[in-house]
Amino acid sequence: MKYLFLFILIFTSATVNAEYKRSFKAKNQFKQSHPCPSTGRSKGSCPGYIIDHIQALDCGGADHPSNMQWQTKADAKAKDKWERKGC
Repeated sequence: MKYLFLFILIFTSATVNAEYKRSFKAKNQFKQSHPCPSTGRSKGSCPGYIIDHIQALDCGGADHPSNMQWQTKADAKAKDKWERKGC
């Protein structure tokens, strides 16, 4: 039982550390200089699009507006399938 607890503790710690906190400030700065393609607005939702990191955070990309782009949800889904394999 003791070893199971240690395994769970180590596994969950590694999983949590592997995730990145995204900067809302960087995302908002990106929106200010790159309005939504579907609405033309710099605030609020952008139907059909997401903000994508050109170089994925998991692959060492910066969480900075210079590493962000608008991407359709379909294109983002396709990119997610292959981009992490390359880093």
